[in-house]
Amino acid sequence: MREYLLTLCITAAVTYLLTGPVRKFAIVAGAMPEIRARDVHREPTPRLGGIAMFFGLCAGLLVAAHLANLSAVFETSNEPRALLSGAALIWLIGVLDDKFEIDALIKLGGQMIAAGVMVMQGLTILWLPIPGFGNVALTQWQGTLLTVALVVITINAVNFVDGLDGLAAGMVCIASAAFFLYAYRVWVSYGIEAAAPATLFAAILMGMCLGFLPHNMHPARIFMGDSGSMLIGLVLAAGAISITGQVDPDALKLFAGSEKEAVHQTVPVYIPLLLPLTIIAIPAADLILAIVRRTWRGQSPFAADRGHLHHRLLEIGHSHSRAVLIMYFWSALIAFGALAYSVNSASMWIVLGVVGLSAIGLVLLLLPRFRPRVPRWAHHFVPPRYRRRHAPEPAPQALAATAEEPRTPVAVGARTVNGATALSARTQVSDRRKAGTSR
Repeated sequence: MREYLLTLCITAAVTYLLTGPVRKFAIVAGAMPEIRARDVHREPTPRLGGIAMFFGLCAGLLVAAHLANLSAVFETSNEPRALLSGAALIWLIGVLDDKFEIDALIKLGGQMIAAGVMVMQGLTILWLPIPGFGNVALTQWQGTLLTVALVVITINAVNFVDGLDGLAAGMVCIASAAFFLYAYRVWVSYGIEAAAPATLFAAILMGMCLGFLPHNMHPARIFMGDSGSMLIGLVLAAGAISITGQVDPDALKLFAGSEKEAVHQTVPVYIPLLLPLTIIAIPAADLILAIVRRTWRGQSPFAADRGHLHHRLLEIGHSHSRAVLIMYFWSALIAFGALAYSVNSASMWIVLGVVGLSAIGLVLLLLPRFRPRVPRWAHHFVPPRYRRRHAPEPAPQALAATAEEPRTPVAVGARTVNGATALSARTQVSDRRKAGTSR
């Protein structure tokens, strides 16, 4: 565990320290698009945060390769090299998109190629646990297609949820924490060495997200961009593929009986790991709803809009920070609920706890809809949003004075990029609806 914590800390430190210089480089390089229709930030903010995250990934793998216990992962498995090669390719595509905004179909093709590169180096699904049938071995083509599909879906699910400051990094960090605890338990408690690469991937992914979050929390000083969101989505998918497709569920020996019975009992655990969409269920649901919504309107599934879940939270009255925290809450509930169920699936307390926390989450979700107004005598005891507002009518003299005041034109000067001076004049965006459609 100490070596994993050291790897996590090194990854987080490198990512954190490089994000500042990367931010300055992004401003100089012009990777700072104008405000667009679906954006919720007010000032143009630089992208390319994925550069720092990628070098954090490289640092984590380099440190792990020289540690006594973790070096065996690189000697017995080719999966770390497969991850690095696929991550480098998807990161390069993301950097080009952050700067030049390449076509969505080109990005989709790059995602499939990156997944194929990992498959060629051995990071692929070999078999699946199917209830009632036991362990089903996959052919080479079946494993390749399923692996590529899983990588592409996970990458786009993370990319779709990257719409608020700190949202994608925080949600993926929560998912990777739950994933790390499960993979570490499989490797250490049950002695299954095939789970070691997935444990390492999860630790490095947590470090990448934790190192980037201080720069990305609201108000964000830099965005991870597609170079970061696609990168962390690929790392999350690689860990799930490693432990699900290559660890024999019957080797856990959690249950006595035949292999079919073992698979039937452990399938609630393996399905979440096979399909990370249930661990990051919130972005997965957002992805599905977005595709259905856009297709129903006759639009391309890749045409961005303001109908995502985080946009709806803002529309019903939540603040930016509270919307992010609500998404964190639901992600943690689903991820750690699945983890607790994998430890003891027969405990009714786990089910009741998840149900109770879900009820609390629904109350927090709908809180802006239920905003009572207290009497005037109780105004001193409640927050301002619960007080009755009695706006006095302005006097006629005040209205006349306001009408006679000349309006001062707004001078166009050097724009500020969330606290730092940029290099060009600020563009005045009068109508946000005429702007672009992608963050």
